[in-house]
Amino acid sequence: MHGIFQNELADVQSRLIGLAENAQSIMDKASRAFLNSDVTLADEALALAGTNETKALDLDELVIKVLSTQSPVARDLRILVSALRMSASLERMGSLSSHIAAIARYRYPGSAIPTSLRQTFEDLARIDLELVGKAITLLQNTDLDLVREIQARDEAVDRLHRKVFDVVLNPEWKENAMYTVDVTLASRYFERFADHVVDISSKVSFLQTGEWHD
Repeated sequence: MHGIFQNELADVQSRLIGLAENAQSIMDKASRAFLNSDVTLADEALALAGTNETKALDLDELVIKVLSTQSPVARDLRILVSALRMSASLERMGSLSSHIAAIARYRYPGSAIPTSLRQTFEDLARIDLELVGKAITLLQNTDLDLVREIQARDEAVDRLHRKVFDVVLNPEWKENAMYTVDVTLASRYFERFADHVVDISSKVSFLQTGEWHD
C-alpha cells in the first residue's frame, strides 16, 4: 500500500508540472498574439487553456481520491491539500493568459497596444514567462532560494502594472477608449498571472519548512 501511495504522490507532482508547462505555453502564445496581432497564436492559446482546465479538474479528482482512500497525515496531507490549491492557481494562470489572447483575437487585425506602452507589455510578458519557468523548476526540485527569487521578481511586475495605470491616467494620454480598456485589462491579467506564481512558490516553501508566509 505504501508503494502505491508513493506512486500516487509522484503522479500528483507530475501532473502539477504538466499544468505549469501548459500555463507557460498558453502565456507564451497569448503574449505573442497580443504583442504581434497574431490571430493564429491567439486561437491556439484559447484552445490550450480549455485543455488545461480539464487537466486541472482531473488532477483535483485524483487528489480527492487519494485523500479518501489513503487517509494521509502530517506532511503527506499537506502535500495533497497544497496540490489542490496549486492546481487551482495553475488553472487560473491558463485562464488569465486566455483573456490576453482573447483581447488580441477581438482586436485583430488591429493592435491592442498603443506604441507608448509596447515596451511595457513586452517586459510584462518576458517576466511572466520567466516566473512560470521558475515555477516549473520549483515543482520539479524544491529550492528555497528559487522561492525568494520568484517573490522578489514579482515586484518588477507590480511596478510595470502601476506604470500602465500611471500612463493611462496621465492627462497626456490621448488614446481612444478601446485602447484604455484593453491595456488596463491586459495589465491586470499579466499582474495576476505573476501573483499566482508567487502563491505557488509560497505553498512549496510551506511544504519544505512547515511555515506559512503570505
